[in-house]
Amino acid sequence: MKTCPICKSATAHRYRPFCSKRCADVDLGRWMTGRYAIPAEEEDDAEVVESVEGAGESGTDQRH
Repeated sequence: MKTCPICKSATAHRYRPFCSKRCADVDLGRWMTGRYAIPAEEEDDAEVVESVEGAGESGTDQRH
């Protein structure tokens, strides 16, 4: 039996993976307020500069 990630009750088919609309709304609210976040790796500034400079060396100069 699967359980609701919010309240640990049994899930309802209609609201899967949650047990109710309330728990689904609680989860949505957590995403919207930033309580949940997907971690990301920040690029080093030097890497960004290199990638931008490298893009300009493609052989096509668009300046007129």
